[in-house]
Amino acid sequence: MNQTEEASEFAEFEVIPAVDIQDGEVVQLVQGERGTETTYGEPVEAAERWIDAGAESLHLVDLDGAFDGERANSDALESVLEAVDVPTQLGGGIRTVDDAAALLERGLDRVILGTAAVEEPDIVGEISAEYPDSVVVSLDAKDGEVVVEGWTEGAGISPVEAAERYEDLGAAAILFTNVDVEGQLEGVATEPVRELVEATDIPVIASGGVATLEDVRALESTGAAAVVVGSALYEGNFTLAEAQAAVSE
Repeated sequence: MNQTEEASEFAEFEVIPAVDIQDGEVVQLVQGERGTETTYGEPVEAAERWIDAGAESLHLVDLDGAFDGERANSDALESVLEAVDVPTQLGGGIRTVDDAAALLERGLDRVILGTAAVEEPDIVGEISAEYPDSVVVSLDAKDGEVVVEGWTEGAGISPVEAAERYEDLGAAAILFTNVDVEGQLEGVATEPVRELVEATDIPVIASGGVATLEDVRALESTGAAAVVVGSALYEGNFTLAEAQAAVSE
């Protein structure tokens, strides 16, 4: 992606609501661990709620797919895609070029690759060659190491090293989740995000730990292009409109 394309993709810092789906329901996990979930209802209702609140795009995750290696919430996700008319990105269980192509042909705007990209980096280039600007590489990190398989296994590489690799392979953006703070509503860690922003020329989307409007502003200050917010929005810590206003002042 060149600099002009980057600017058009994220003209301003964006706050993106998360719709994470497990067993057909919207949930939020603590540090990505099964059994810690809080349930927030039906996926289409959640997606429409965020769009009505002013969301410019949506972040969708098939959590069962992330843990089990194959997508398990296709019906729920299909219903969301049919119901919304904003750009969407989806991660969780997308492990092959054919999987990604089918979703992109269906109308999904971007696929998010985590485990597949770590295990087979060339998949990023293959998909990007056929569908430019369509691949977001998810770099989830615990203790400074990229983790895969639903955040259960270390990959032996740092987020910065991985980001540089995937930029070269044609990734449109990096989604960086700090698992150490994910889902705890205890605040963000800005330095790892800043390091990624400085190491790569493609947009960095931050995720994990956002609890307050100050956290949203802090992530904007790192130079990140966007932030994905889940628990803080669902728990009513602030509204989407308040978050958008906080970074447009």
